[in-house]
Amino acid sequence: MTRKPIFVLAGLALAGLAAACAPRVEAPRDPGVCWYVVPAEEEGVEPRFNLVARDQPQIEFCAARLEEVRLRFLRMGGSRQEITGSYQGQFIFIDRRGVQFGRDLNGPRFFALTRTGDGRLAMPGAIQRDIDGRATAIAAPPPEPAPAPPAN
Repeated sequence: MTRKPIFVLAGLALAGLAAACAPRVEAPRDPGVCWYVVPAEEEGVEPRFNLVARDQPQIEFCAARLEEVRLRFLRMGGSRQEITGSYQGQFIFIDRRGVQFGRDLNGPRFFALTRTGDGRLAMPGAIQRDIDGRATAIAAPPPEPAPAPPAN
């Protein structure tokens, strides 16, 4: 056996051990409070949490507030396409593809909202797609019920 694969395996094992031993960042659990997570500039420094909005009834409302922050940063000349936030102990990740939720800053993520063809956010199942997979429109809402006939 050559030495190169052994060194590669040892390096991967050390990287995995370092990631497992890294301190886990906990998201604030304040009820109804939406936070923007400011990434740490240096390694080993915890990220900061800046208040975005209070009294948000659901995580999707917080995601909408964070999308507003992301767009405001871009309009002011920023170039960062991704933004991270948190809501009641969960992290929110917003990028060009849409919105994802996760319980850990570096762990697995659940895809929650996707972008429509015009850039809006929608539930993934609500988007109609072309045969090539491009988003074309949001599914139409159900039809309004017909008015009841007048009583005699």
